[in-house]
Amino acid sequence: MNKFIFDVDGTLTPSRGKIDNDFAVFFSDFCSKNDVYLVTGSDRPKTLEQVGKDIYNAAKRVYNCSGSDVYEADKNVYTSNWSLPQEAEQWLREELAASKFPLRTGLHIEDRPGMVNFSVVGRNATMGERQLYVKHDTVTEERYTIAEFFEKKFPGIQAVVGGDTGIDIYPKGADKSQILRDFDIDNDFIYFFGDKMDFGGNDWPLKMKFVTEKWSGNTREVTGWQDTWSQLKEIVSEHS
Repeated sequence: MNKFIFDVDGTLTPSRGKIDNDFAVFFSDFCSKNDVYLVTGSDRPKTLEQVGKDIYNAAKRVYNCSGSDVYEADKNVYTSNWSLPQEAEQWLREELAASKFPLRTGLHIEDRPGMVNFSVVGRNATMGERQLYVKHDTVTEERYTIAEFFEKKFPGIQAVVGGDTGIDIYPKGADKSQILRDFDIDNDFIYFFGDKMDFGGNDWPLKMKFVTEKWSGNTREVTGWQDTWSQLKEIVSEHS
């Protein structure tokens, strides 16, 4: 059976933004005719804000917080109770203080079910402030450096770059790849769409498990929601 797994930020929507109205009409129709699953580092309220309730509920399952908080429409299927160790939180606060990026907007360590999101600029940043950090991070690769050193300091915890400004942090193995527990390697043909499939990105673990375990299907790295839409049109055309 064909199944479609989609990242949200940068894949179905602009990063931290809402889905395009015209694409939403197309994607809603696509969901009505296919088995669609969403997997995102964001929590349920943010995902609802981004894709809207109709699309959220049309998905067979939504794996919020990289699969640590799982919903079928309004029904909670599973929620992890993991929390960040105090020593790790203190280390992140020291990295926040040491960053050469000058702007701080608040909510730098955001607790989510089964994970935390760390952001130097802060989750309260405006789109303009976020873009300033993106420029800084593109030059310095600060997030990748922080994530790499975090994992060396705390080997039982993963830290991966997610979205445009954050780092997703959770127990080893509690990344997006954990959602494959709900799929059938022998019978499911899976398309996985994501924009952070390079090493260190939060789509990477699912891509690598998909490839190394030899699941049927393919992974599709996209450059944005427009690219996702274009590729879906091709798939629809091929199967029509």
